[in-house]
This record gives sequence, structure tokens and C-alpha cells, in this order.
Amino acid sequence: ASSSFLLLGGCSCYTGLLLKRCIDSSPTIETYPDIGRAAFGIPGRVFVSVVLYLELYACCVEYITLLGDSLSSVFPSAHLAFTGIYLNSHNLFAISMALAILPSVWLRNLSLLSYLSAGGVVATLTVIVCLFWVGIGDGVGFHPSGSALNLTHLPVALGLYGYCFSGHSVFPNIYSSMKERSQFPFVLLFCFIVVTIVYSGVAATGFLMFGESTMSQFTLNMPQQYVPSKIAIWMTIVNPYTKYALTMTPVALSIEEALPKKMRNYVAGMCVRTVLVLSTVVVALSFPYFALVMALLGSVFTMLVALILPCACYLSIKRDSVPLWEVVFCITIIFIGLGCACVGSYTSINQMIGGS
Repeated sequence: ASSSFLLLGGCSCYTGLLLKRCIDSSPTIETYPDIGRAAFGIPGRVFVSVVLYLELYACCVEYITLLGDSLSSVFPSAHLAFTGIYLNSHNLFAISMALAILPSVWLRNLSLLSYLSAGGVVATLTVIVCLFWVGIGDGVGFHPSGSALNLTHLPVALGLYGYCFSGHSVFPNIYSSMKERSQFPFVLLFCFIVVTIVYSGVAATGFLMFGESTMSQFTLNMPQQYVPSKIAIWMTIVNPYTKYALTMTPVALSIEEALPKKMRNYVAGMCVRTVLVLSTVVVALSFPYFALVMALLGSVFTMLVALILPCACYLSIKRDSVPLWEVVFCITIIFIGLGCACVGSYTSINQMIGGS
């Protein structure tokens, strides 16, 4: 399992460099859809755009699920019964937090949203510190139990691994906006090393603390009588709240740009964004399986965005100058991505259907 994780991480880092080479091939290429157009024309641009927006939308669905799970663990007895409608704690908090998020989605100032999203980084680091704090300093301790390798869960794990390295949708934008573009390979490698260490450390710590009973969100395993556990849960609530608006904004803008010119106004934009937020709630409540939805997201969209499309676009754009060994390597990565996508998505969907 660890070798699969490292393999996907290494391949994802390499394909990030391929995106850089695609951008360097023409001064007109700045974004991922631009790469798709340079490789496969207008259909390529449309396909890449749709995949990117669906990935962002699915992430927002995950944020709603995460908020519902986290708050329902803090207030498990909360519910609402009104005129024959009953909402349990998960559904109640998913809906209420979506309404709380809605004003931030209406914001047009992206700089404000970026500051809001930066708070999510602090929240993530805080959650990690709290996990180690509970394990080392508050009596839970490390007591390995159960099997560290369960091959029956490997297909789902592949999707989760893919989700861990799913930053490719913004790599072209970051590279295009850098003053020192020559530093991009170093920055990319450094980031991948850091996230690999963090993911591996958190996974190992969670397993040593909770064994096979580790839940899809380890914060739900942390004993709530401890202060760091309470902090971690609330930071888990803050995290998706800070990221939701910035994640949904590109999707909303793409829809607003497709509207007739007469309808391109602030009110129409608010309506579009409101409908998008409400739709994520509906989807999240329809498929309340955090780990499985994340695995499906990683299996389908991440494998496309992080492995398959970079290699395919690179081979198309640079077809006259790619050495044979790199052609073989890229094709191998494409097949790895296709295999992980098929196996992971089939298993995730099958388990969601079986659990419904």
C-alpha cells in the first residue's frame, strides 16, 4: 500500500513537470484549458474545463459532508422536527452550514477569499498538531493493533491516494504567475515531499492510535474529553468553511460567463451561486459517504487531471521532440491512471450502492 502511495506521488510530481513543459512550448498557454486546446483543439479545451469544474464541484460536496459529520459528532443529539419533516444531526448541520457559507460564496473580491482560504492552511496544521498531541501527551498512546495491510480496501485506497496529490488543476496558474519560473521544479518537488511526509505521518499515527477502527475522519476517533480533540474537531469545521467559497468561485464564474449578456448582472450571479450551493447540499445528503466519495473523486477526476491528461497533452504538444523512453514512460503512467480510475471508481460506487 505504501509503495502504491509513493508510486502515485512520484508520477504526480513528474506530470506536474510535464504541465510546465507544455506551458513553455507556447506563449499563448497559461492555464490547464489552454493546454487542452493546444493539444486537442477546442474539444480538448472543453473536456479539460468540464473535468476541472466537476472536480471543484465534487470537492465542495465533500466539504458539506465533512461539516455535517464533524458538527454531528459534537452535537449528536441535535435534530429538527417541523411539520412532518425530520432532520437528524448530520442533515441539520449540513444544511445550516451551507446557509452559513452562502454569503462568502456571493463575494466577488477574490483577494478576500484568498485570505479566508489561507485560514484553512492554519486549521489543517492545527489538526495535525492536535492528533500528535492526543497520541503523545493526553493518554491515548500508541498501541498497534490489527493488520496494517488490507488488500480488500486497496482499490478505494488508490482513489484516496490520488486525491492526496490532486493539485494539478492549479499548477499551470501558479507557474504562469511566478516571477522566477525556473524555481518551479524545486517548489513542486519540495511541496510533494512535504505533503508525502505529512500524509504518511498522519496515516501512521492514526493507525498506531486507533488501529482498524480508524474512521474516515480521524478526528471522529479522538476522545472528546481532551482539549486537543475539541480543538481538532472545530478546526475540521473551520477548514472546509474557509475553502468552500474559493473552490466554488471558478465553477460559478464559468456558468455566469455562459449566460446571455442581458443576464450577466450581480443578481443573476447571486442566483447561480445560491443554486450551486444548494445543489451541493442535495448531493452531499444523497451520498453521505465521506471516504467513498473522496475515493471516487480521486479515482475519476484526479487520475484524469493528475496523470492521464498531462501525459496525453504533453505527448500531443511535444510529439516531435519526445524521446522514445519518455513516450513509453508517459504511456505507462496513462495506463496506471486508467487502471486506478477504473478499479477505484467501480469499487467506490459498488460500496456506496451496497451501503445505501
